[in-house]
Amino acid sequence: MNALGKKLLREVWKHRGQMLSIAAVVAVGIMTVLTMRGTHESLVHSQALYYRDARFPDVWAQLKRAPESLRRRIEDLPGVSVADTRVTFAATLDVPGVDAPALGRFVSIPEDGQPRLAKLHLKTGRYVAPGRRNEVVVSDNFALANDFIPGDTLRAVINGRFRALEIVGTAISPEYTYAVPPGALYPDDERFGIIWMSRKSLGPAYDMEGAFNEVVLTLAPGADPNHVLAGLDRLLAPYGGLGAYAREDQLSHQILASELDQNRTMGTVIPVVFLAVAAFLLNIVLSRMIATERTEIAVLKAFGYSNLEVGRHYLRFAFVAVMAGALLGIALGIWLGRLMVALYGDFFDFPTLRYEVSWSLVALAGGVSALAAALGALGAVRRAVTLPPAEAMRPEPPARFKPGFFERVGLGHVLPAAGRMILRNVERTPLRSALSAVGVAFAVAILVIGIFMFDGVAYMMDLQFRRAQREDLSLTFNRPLSQSVRYDLAHLEGVTRVEPYRVVPVRLRAGHREREAAITGMEPGARLRRIVTAGGGTQPLPPEGLVMSKLLAEELGVATGEGVTVEVLEGARRTAIVPVAGIVEDFLGISVYMNLEALHRLVRGSRSITGAFLAVEPEARTALNARLKRLPAVAGVASPAQMLASFEKQLAEGLFIGVFFILGFSSVIAVAVVYNGARIALSERGRELASLRVLGFSRREVAVLLLGEQALITLAAIPLGWALGYALAAAVAAGLQTETYRIPFIVSNQTFLWSALATLVAAVLSGWIVRLRLDRMDLIEVLKTRE
Repeated sequence: MNALGKKLLREVWKHRGQMLSIAAVVAVGIMTVLTMRGTHESLVHSQALYYRDARFPDVWAQLKRAPESLRRRIEDLPGVSVADTRVTFAATLDVPGVDAPALGRFVSIPEDGQPRLAKLHLKTGRYVAPGRRNEVVVSDNFALANDFIPGDTLRAVINGRFRALEIVGTAISPEYTYAVPPGALYPDDERFGIIWMSRKSLGPAYDMEGAFNEVVLTLAPGADPNHVLAGLDRLLAPYGGLGAYAREDQLSHQILASELDQNRTMGTVIPVVFLAVAAFLLNIVLSRMIATERTEIAVLKAFGYSNLEVGRHYLRFAFVAVMAGALLGIALGIWLGRLMVALYGDFFDFPTLRYEVSWSLVALAGGVSALAAALGALGAVRRAVTLPPAEAMRPEPPARFKPGFFERVGLGHVLPAAGRMILRNVERTPLRSALSAVGVAFAVAILVIGIFMFDGVAYMMDLQFRRAQREDLSLTFNRPLSQSVRYDLAHLEGVTRVEPYRVVPVRLRAGHREREAAITGMEPGARLRRIVTAGGGTQPLPPEGLVMSKLLAEELGVATGEGVTVEVLEGARRTAIVPVAGIVEDFLGISVYMNLEALHRLVRGSRSITGAFLAVEPEARTALNARLKRLPAVAGVASPAQMLASFEKQLAEGLFIGVFFILGFSSVIAVAVVYNGARIALSERGRELASLRVLGFSRREVAVLLLGEQALITLAAIPLGWALGYALAAAVAAGLQTETYRIPFIVSNQTFLWSALATLVAAVLSGWIVRLRLDRMDLIEVLKTRE
C-alpha cells in the first residue's frame, strides 16, 4: 500500500463517526430504491406472468339476461379475440361462527374444465366434478379466514332458496387478486368471499339456464379498446347491458395498479432526498478536512504528487463513505424487499410471488451513489487541487469578526454571553448553517408526509363510516321490490328505523364525454345515509336534479346548474336531460344521488326499491342477523361498523410498521446532519473550547457553546420542515386522487407535534454522542496544535 493509501485509512478511522453517519444516509436511500422499486418490479413481473397464464380478460360487461347464442355475435365484433360468458351474482352466506350474514360473489365455471378466460389456480382440494350440482370452489383467503377445508358445508341463499354447498377446493383468480366487498376499501375475508360453481348448477338456480348475465373478452393485437367497448354496448343494449368497461377500470386491477404506482414514486423520490443530504454532508466534511490539512497538501505537492493524485485521494475518501453505505443499503434493500413482497402476499393473491433481485437496479443504485459522492466531493476536491503549495504552507487566514445582525439592531444585550457567541458562529457561516437547517428540515418533512397519510385516512374513514353511513345495517335485495317491503322490515324485532333506497345503472353524457355510473335514489331528509361534504357538512338532497362527486363532475366537465344527458340502463331505458343540482367532494368511489321520487319519475315503470338502510337496537343485532340469513329476498347485508373495525385493524397493523420506518428514515437524516455539524464545529473550535476550559469554564458550559449552535439550527429547521412537509404532503395527496379512493389533505396538530418531537430526540441523541467526545478531549494535546 502506498503512502496515500495509508493516509486514507488513517483519515477514514479518524473520521469514522462522520463516515458512518454519511454511510447510513446513503444506505437508507439505496435501501429505499431496492425495497420500493424492487418490490414494484417483482409485483409487476408476477402480475404479468399471472395475467398471461390465467388469460386475464381485457373487457367486462354485465347485463340483465341474454341467450348463450349471443356469444358468437360478440366474438364476431371487430377487435375481439375470445369471448366467454358466465352467470354472476351476489348472495347471502350463512358462515358458521359469524353472527352477521356474509356476502358471496357467485361466479359460474364450466364443470368439464377451466374457463376460457380468468382461469382458476387451485390452492387446495380439487375442481368441481361433472354432475355434482352442489360442489363449489371458494376463494382461498375466505376459506382461511373461516377455517374452511375441502369437505366442509357452506349454506347460501340463491335466488330466494337455501342451498347447502359442499366445498371441494380453494382457489385464487386474477379477477380477485384484491377481493374487496362492495363499498369497502379493504378486504374483509371473514365476511366476503368468491364462490365458483358449475354453470350447469348455477344457471338454473338463478333462472339463467341457457343464458348469461356477464361476458368477458380478450382483445386482438392492435385492437382499439374504445371501439370494442362501443360495439359491445350497442350489441348488449337490447338485453339490459349495464355498460362495458376495460381492464384499467376493473376494481382489483385498479387497486393493484395504484399500489404499484405509489411504490414506484416512493422508490424514486425518497432516495433523491437522502442522496442529496449525503452529498451535502460529504461536502462540508471534506471542506473542513482540506481546510485543516492545508500543510499536508502542500507537502504532498512539494514531494511530487500531482494535482490529479491529490484530488483522487480526497475523492476516494468520499467514495469509501458512499460505497460502504451503498453496500449496506443493497443488503438491507434486498432483505426488506423480500419482507415487503411477503407482506403484499397477505393482501394480493398471486400463484407465485417472490422478490426478484434486479441486478440492473443494483447497478443503477451503485452508479447513483457514486454520482452523489462525486457531486458532494467536487467542490472540496477542486479547492485541494487548485491550492498552490506556497499558499498552503501558510496558515488559513483568520475569519473576519464583526457584530452580528442581532447586535447591529440593538438586541444583542438581551442575550447572555453564551447566546451571543452561539448567534455569532451561526451568522459567520450562513451558507453552511442554512444547508444544515434544510437537511434537518427534510427529516421533519419526511415525518410530516408519512404521518399525514394516517391523518387523511382516519379522517376519510370517520367521514364515511360515522357521518355519512350512519345505518347499522345496509340490505341489498336480490331483485327490485315494492316499497311496501319497508313496512315488513320495520316490523322485524329490534329495527327502529328503515330508509329505502334505489340504485339505477345509467350512462351520463355531457358533450363528447360519457361515463357509466349508478344513481342512488334516497328519501329527502334521510338520517341513516347522508351526503357528506369533504368539510364534514351535509349536502341536502334537492327535489329535482343530480348531486354528484366532484371527480365525476370534473371528468364530465359540468358545473352546478348545467344539464347532463342521463341514459337509464334498465327498464324502458329512457333518456332525459337532468340538471346538476349539486357537486360534493367525497373520498370513496364515484357517487351520484337523486331524490327517490324524482328517480322514480325518471325511470318510470314500477316504483321499486333495491335495498334499505336499517337502524337496529344494539341488543337485538345478533337475533336480527340470524333472521336476515333466512330471508330469501336479501342478497347481501353490510355493516358499516364491521367494515370500519376491519379497516382499523389493518390500519393499526400497517401503522406500526409504517411509523417505525418513517421514524427510522427521518432519524437517520437528523442524526447525520446534527452530528456532522457538531463534529465539524468541534474540530474548528477545539482550541477555542480547550482555552475556555483552562480559563475555568465547566464542561457543561463548553458543551452549551458547542451544541447550542446545532440546537439553534434544529429549532430553526422545525418550522421550515413543517412548511416543506405541508407542501410535499399536499403534492402527495393530489397524486393519490383515484376513482377508488382519494386521500384527503389533512395534517393534524399532532402530526406537527410528533414530527418535531422525533426530530428533537434524534438531535439530542447526536448531541449526546458529541458531548461524550468533548468530555474526553485532551486539553493539552488540543492546545499544542498551532493556529
